[in-house]
Formats: sequence, structure tokens, C-alpha cells
Amino acid sequence: MEIYVGLAISFCLLIFSVLNNIFIGYMLIACWLLFALIALKRGHTLKDIARMSYSGGRQSFVVLKILVMIGAVIGIWMASGTIPAIVYYCLQYIIPVMPHIFALAAFLICCLTSFLIGTSFGTVSIVGIPLMIIARSGGVNLNIVAGAIIAGAYFGDRCSPMSSSAILVANLTKTSLFTNIRNMLYSSVVPFLLSLVFYYALSVSHPLKAISGNLPGELFKTFNIQVILLLPAILILILSLCKIRIDISILIGILSASALDMLFQNHQLKQVIDYLIFGFSLNSANPLQGIISGGGIVSMLKTCAVIFVSCSLAGIFTGMKIFSNLQATLLGMRLTRHKLFGATSLVSIVAAAFGCSQTIAVVMAKEIMKDCYDRLDSYQLALDLENTGIIICALIPWNIAALVPTTTMGVSAAGYIPFAFYLYILPVAYFIHSKCSSRISDRQPDPGA
Repeated sequence: MEIYVGLAISFCLLIFSVLNNIFIGYMLIACWLLFALIALKRGHTLKDIARMSYSGGRQSFVVLKILVMIGAVIGIWMASGTIPAIVYYCLQYIIPVMPHIFALAAFLICCLTSFLIGTSFGTVSIVGIPLMIIARSGGVNLNIVAGAIIAGAYFGDRCSPMSSSAILVANLTKTSLFTNIRNMLYSSVVPFLLSLVFYYALSVSHPLKAISGNLPGELFKTFNIQVILLLPAILILILSLCKIRIDISILIGILSASALDMLFQNHQLKQVIDYLIFGFSLNSANPLQGIISGGGIVSMLKTCAVIFVSCSLAGIFTGMKIFSNLQATLLGMRLTRHKLFGATSLVSIVAAAFGCSQTIAVVMAKEIMKDCYDRLDSYQLALDLENTGIIICALIPWNIAALVPTTTMGVSAAGYIPFAFYLYILPVAYFIHSKCSSRISDRQPDPGA
């Protein structure tokens, strides 16, 4: 009984944290303390609790290392002009020639940016805000544009080689990141194409009426924009396609951007180090100050804490076997492939609603569902987690995955949901694909018959 009370209290604490803009890490620590007390009541010693927590927390170490490096690379990419160059060329050459397909262009730009930098929040901050400014000045339905931006942001958050969530799933399931990316890209073809059709239709019916402001001009005045500044992004993309280890790829991205920063933006080595650690910011008088800023190792420390505490809490859950009854029920059902995916989707939705973050949703869903995938393989589990928990979180308004982007862009907390096509077409399309594949498999003659 105390387990259900603990889960209910934890849910309330997490919801309270999100609604009141309190750092969720504090509430996660409170949840950890609560379940540590429950573990003590159930006869576990402090040593047992420490062992369970460390067992879960150590699963995050690989992710934390990459996350710290991603913080550094975003900071230096901003300072060097790599990210401003991406934004500049999009705004200068893509948007002006496609005013009648603005929503479609916004989706594609965010897909490209998120795939390159691997972060949904970074994509929304760097590209989403300028796109929303253009949308406001052009009289476009803001919910449509917000839906396109958030859907595009989570395209890369799901399958970029630089995505912390993709790395987390690979680490939790002990699978190859690049094999997972290949599987994710394959399963996203149909949802991506359908999303393009819907965004094209909406773009035609809700065109951009006019473009005001001079964002490209401000970018060009602030940074020494050159095509070569795209090199770090291109290098990481090529290295990722060549299946070079992601930490090596990111390190090369950091070193190349640091060199370009000193060569083209005339920053000194001390400033470069400062950007790597503390992130990049512009003078308060610069009109881009609220758009081009952030990154740095320090910016990732809170996220690292959330991931570590989440994994430690999951370690206690596992050690206490609090999901054993649910796991036994699901395991005894001998679910077919599409029903297994459906069950994972439902578990992920509940975990995303209760956990209020991608990390908690994925860790909880993995712990509950892992035994059901023993007859398949870990890559199927990884793909199902990516096609459910990772993107479903962005459809729950109080989940951090949705709340941060909508708050950042200043749009409705739920108005974007009907227009975030990719986020819900993907799980539905994959469920249909799994169901059709199961039927075809059932019709195949038994070779031993």
C-alpha cells in the first residue's frame, strides 16, 4: 500500500514543481528520500539503498559525459558563428522564397537544426524564437507554427547522434546508438512524409502575409557570417554517418568551432574557454541578446542532476521490485508484436504523465517492459521506447518536454498539440506497421510443417 501512496505523493510533487516553475531536481530528491524511507520500512538497509541507487545511477554516466560535451559544443557553436550561420542562411535564403509554405519550412528547418545539434530545447531557443517572431509579424496562426516547430525539434531530439535522449536509450538498453538511429530513421519515413503533406496543406491555407524586421541583417552585423562556419556541423554529420564514436565526433566539433571562433570572430583563447564552460551571451544592447545565447557545460549541470537522480530512483524501484506485479501480468499475456508496442505506449504515456520528464518516462517504461522483450531483442525495445516515451512526452502540456518549448516561445500550453503531426503520427503509424507485419508473419507457412 505504501508503494501506491509513495507514487501518488511523487506525482503530486512533480506536478507541483512543473506548475510552479520549481526545479524538478529538488522534487526528484524528495521522491528519492520518500522511497528510501519506504525501502527502510520494507527491511532494506542503508547499504542496500545506496547499492540500488548507485546501480541505477551509474547507467547515466555515459549520458552525463556526452551531455556535458553537448553543452560545450552549443556554447562554442554560438560564439564561433556556426549556429548563427545556420539561422542566417535559413532566414536569408529559405524563408523569403517560401512565404506560402511557411509552416512547412518551419518544420523542415527545425528538423535539420535539431538533427545537427540534437537538442529540442536548443532548437526551440535558437530557431524557434526567430520563426515565431516572423510568424507573429506575418499574421500566421501561432498554434500551427508552434506545432511545426515542436514537432521538428523532437525529430532530431529522437534520432540525432548528438541527442542526449537517444544516447540515454542506447545506454539503458545496451544497444548501438548508430544502429538505433538507422532503425529510427527507417521507421520515421512514412510519418515524416505524411507530416510534410499536412504542413503543406496548412501552409497554403495559412500563408505568411509579410516579413518584418531584419533578423538576417542583425545576424550578419553581429557575426562574421561565412559559409565555412558550417564546417563543424558538417564534420559531425559526416563523422556520425561514418559511425565514429559520438564523443570523438563532438570533440572534433568543439575543436573545429574553437579554431573558427578565434579566426573569424576574433575571440581570444580565454574567451573560448569561457564560452565552453559558461556558454555564450551577447551585450544586452544587442537585439539578438535574447535569441543567440546559452550553452556551456554549466548549463547542463541541472539536467545532469535530473538524469542521475531519475536513474537512481529507478534503481530503487528495480531493487524493491515495485513493478513486479505489473511486469508479471504483462509477461503472462504473451503479447504479439503490435500489442507489445501498444502496451509500451500506454506505459510510456502514464510514465510521462507521472514523471513529467523524458528521462523518468523512458527509465520507468524500460524497467517495466524489459522482460516482455526477452523473446525479441534489445533493439526492438530501444526502438519502441524512442517511438513512444521520447516523443509522447512532448504532447503532455505539463511535462517538461512540452512546457519548456511553449513557455520559451510564449504560446498556448496546449494549442499546438493538434498541429504537432509528427509526434502522434509516428506511434500510430508504427503500431499499424507492427500489426500488419504480425498478420503477414502469421500467414507464413510453418517451414517445419
